[in-house]
Amino acid sequence: MDMFVVPQDSVSVERAIDDVTMAMREKRGLRPGQKNNFDAITQDVYVQAINSFTLVARVLMIVLSMVGLLVGGIGVVAIMMISVTERTREIGVRKALGATRREILWQFLVEAATLTLVGGIIGMAVGWLVSLVLAKATPVPSYVPIGSVVLALGLAAFTGLLFGILPARKAARLDPVEALRYE
Repeated sequence: MDMFVVPQDSVSVERAIDDVTMAMREKRGLRPGQKNNFDAITQDVYVQAINSFTLVARVLMIVLSMVGLLVGGIGVVAIMMISVTERTREIGVRKALGATRREILWQFLVEAATLTLVGGIIGMAVGWLVSLVLAKATPVPSYVPIGSVVLALGLAAFTGLLFGILPARKAARLDPVEALRYE
C-alpha cells in the first residue's frame, strides 16, 4: 500500500518525515526499539531512479548509434569502391590532363562526405517527423534540440570522410596509363 503525504509550506520535509514515521509507528503498534515495518521515501528517491534509467538509456542509444555509424561507414566504403572502379577511365583522363593525387583524393573524399551528409539530412527529417507525431499523439512534449541536429550532421559528414579515405587513396594512386587502358 502506498500513501502520499505533502507537507504544508511551513513544515520542512525532514519534520514531515518524522511526523509521518511517528504516526505510522503508533498506528501499527510498534514499541520503542522495534524496527519499522514500513518505509518513508521522499521524491528524491524517485528522481534518482529516473535519472539512472535515463543515463542507461542515453548510453544505450549512443552505443546503438555508433554501431549504426560503423555499418553505414562500411556501406560508404563499398559504394565508393564501386564508384572508383566504374570511374577508373575518368580518373585516368583527369590524371593525364594534369590532375594531382591530392585533387583526386579530395574529389572522392568530398563525394563520400556528401553521401553521408545527405543520408544524415534524410535521417534528421525522418526523426523530426517522428518527433511531430509523438508530440501530437501523446501528452509528452517532444522536440529535437538544434545542438543534436548539428552534432548528428557533423558526425555524418565525418563518417563519410573517415570511411572514404580508403577508396579515395585507391583512386588517387591509380596509374594514369593503366587507368586509361581499363575497360
